[in-house]
Amino acid sequence: MSDTHSIVGAKIKGIRETKNLSIEEISERSGLTAEQIISIENDVNLPSLGPLIKIARALGVRLGTFMDDNDALGPVVCRAEDRERDSSISFSNGATDARKHMEYHPLAQQKAGRHMEPFVIDINPEDSPEFQLSEHEGEEFIYVMEGEIEIVYGKETYNLKEGDSIFYDSIVKHHVHGAPGKSAKILAVVYIPF
Repeated sequence: MSDTHSIVGAKIKGIRETKNLSIEEISERSGLTAEQIISIENDVNLPSLGPLIKIARALGVRLGTFMDDNDALGPVVCRAEDRERDSSISFSNGATDARKHMEYHPLAQQKAGRHMEPFVIDINPEDSPEFQLSEHEGEEFIYVMEGEIEIVYGKETYNLKEGDSIFYDSIVKHHVHGAPGKSAKILAVVYIPF
């Protein structure tokens, strides 16, 4: 987990420096504080997808650029056995240490020019979840492979069990987490217009 985590912060910093942009310029363009950007670049916190999308836009790159290993022009096949042994990414949302409840397993890191980010996500149970709602451009599709999850979407809360799915506009404030005390595995596809 920490290896991929470090790669994301280093890639953001590298792209920013290559484009001769200051932390202050990225802060102004993204609406994030300079402290948040420094924290992300130095691997103190890897935020939720919302702030990463804002940074990607501020840098003029796709979100996937931060997670890419290689760029393949043709189809990308992700074998189950490879996904299980590859490192995952944990998004903390910067709220509390308890936010380390989700492990993202990217399914298309090598695909060049993609606008969708597919993940298998392991959701660990939380006794007393404290979460911060996220919002960003695009759409999300979630299919519950195992377990049970809750999705807070605007003023509504949806409970989904194995085999259920949901598709929503991610510009509405939302949060995905396990149902109280339960773990889950989901397939999530995030579409981000670029």
